[in-house]
Amino acid sequence: MNSSRARSIAVLGATGSIGRSTLDVVQASRGRLKIAGLTANSRLEQLCAQAASVGPRWVVATDPGASAAFDWSGLPRGVELLVGQAGIERLVTHPEVDVVVAAIVGSIGLRGTWAALEAGKTVALANKETLVMAGPLVMRLAADRQTRVLPVDSEHSAVFQALQAGRRQDVRRIILTASGGPFRGYSREQMAGVTVEQALAHPTWDMGRKITVDSATMMNKALEIVEARWLFDLSAEQIEVVVHPQSIVHSMVEFNDGSVMAQLSPPDMRLPIQYALSYPDRWSGPTPRLDIHTKWNLEFEPPDHERFPALALGYEVARSGGTAGAVLNAANEAAVARFLNGQLAFADIVPACRSVLQNHSFDLSPRLEQLIELDAWARREVARWSCT
Repeated sequence: MNSSRARSIAVLGATGSIGRSTLDVVQASRGRLKIAGLTANSRLEQLCAQAASVGPRWVVATDPGASAAFDWSGLPRGVELLVGQAGIERLVTHPEVDVVVAAIVGSIGLRGTWAALEAGKTVALANKETLVMAGPLVMRLAADRQTRVLPVDSEHSAVFQALQAGRRQDVRRIILTASGGPFRGYSREQMAGVTVEQALAHPTWDMGRKITVDSATMMNKALEIVEARWLFDLSAEQIEVVVHPQSIVHSMVEFNDGSVMAQLSPPDMRLPIQYALSYPDRWSGPTPRLDIHTKWNLEFEPPDHERFPALALGYEVARSGGTAGAVLNAANEAAVARFLNGQLAFADIVPACRSVLQNHSFDLSPRLEQLIELDAWARREVARWSCT
């Protein structure tokens, strides 16, 4: 990227929590960043408001049906409307775009990320499902196109930053921190009766509904194990998880000599977003600073694998590779949707995922289209799954 001009950003999933935080970062960048394009699925009125605020060249309505039914008279003059997957691909491949923020939640975000990497764009990746589904293929494509995948997840950004303290061959392990979610102190009996409202009451982070439920089951950490395995080219045995309720230490890297490097900051997604957009530079930005003038404590404890069996699935998939990640991710998305709709118990989310994962036809070296087909298959399987 040419550092003498503003970096031009395309935000996929602009109306979600990561997208909104990205706009905060851009507006606080003092002209070093600018918005080229924004995408949204159904919150089209909010998309128009964002366009009026930041003045992109394009907006993309990813759902053609929602776009056709929407009154676009509020879209600012001079902003071009694009529609559907073709619109996403036109945006992310345009020569004017430098960095693509991939913040569409779920497996649907894979194609936009893939198109951006094929075009040689830097991808600031908030969509962990992309690497869970197709990690080896995505990282190979980035290497072939000589471009970067920069992490936006707070944990992976922390690892990325801490890795710069030493040589990669000297890394012993990475340690992903987890808040523990709202049910850290619950017994297995209490977790069996968890309601949707309880699962959505995260104690630390403000996230979307699906990601908040993933935090409650700790499936988010399972997916992050798989993501880290491919993003940092590690074995599953080099990745550990520790519960840290304060969410101040975002992750750690231990080197062979026993030194542990940690990245600390208040829990605010704008910091990892900004680092991905400014890398390798560091700018003053809109995020709060640690207050070292008041008393505070940092707690760490091992996760309870019996109460949070999703973690075991994460390690299993990280070891297996191949088609396992795509199946686990799709099964979890479908199971969480059923839970949110009142069709599946909270305690049945992980068993449903395990059942579908165990019953799929595993392939160690799948093609991209094969992964997309398995994604659809896993969703159908979860739709008809019932607890036995």
